[in-house]
Amino acid sequence: MEVQNNNFELLVIGGSAGSLQVIIDMIKNLEADFSFSILLVVHRKAHSSSILPTLLQQFTSMQVVEIEDKTDIQKSTIYIVPADYHLLFENKMTVSLDSSEKMNYSRPSIDVTFKSAAETFGENMVGVLLSGASVDGVEGLKYIKKNKGKVWIQNPETAEVDYMPRQAADQVDYDLLIGPKELAEYINQLNKH
Repeated sequence: MEVQNNNFELLVIGGSAGSLQVIIDMIKNLEADFSFSILLVVHRKAHSSSILPTLLQQFTSMQVVEIEDKTDIQKSTIYIVPADYHLLFENKMTVSLDSSEKMNYSRPSIDVTFKSAAETFGENMVGVLLSGASVDGVEGLKYIKKNKGKVWIQNPETAEVDYMPRQAADQVDYDLLIGPKELAEYINQLNKH
């Protein structure tokens, strides 16, 4: 499948139970210099310490940053949404954090960030949904598709917890059903050469 888009600006990855190992394996195999930003929305306990950026930084030369309110989004950087906040895009450069009620029992909610990103980036983004036990992300993927973005879903057969990707695969018109081992390869293809 051809994934090149010269105006590509944002990759948003949502994951829950069983997604961390997929993310680590992906990061290990990414090219070092990207022409876009990567944003990770991972369900974590509300008061979990911020060791995730430190953990992921070990596997890449790209900068891994936990987002703060009003962070300016840079290319070639991996951003992590902090525990217990929803992330919204104010525009293509700036994000804000929000502590409003949980969606699908989650804060951060993958749906909230997917929808906000779709409104901001339209066809110039990809939303990826990985392993998890809830339906968070399914409605957001539909919204990305409606706004002409690309939708990738982890093949449920390869997911440690297949409920979330299976719901998405059943309900969303996806562009790619992807195994963990191919994820980095497809992301590298998004990069402008």
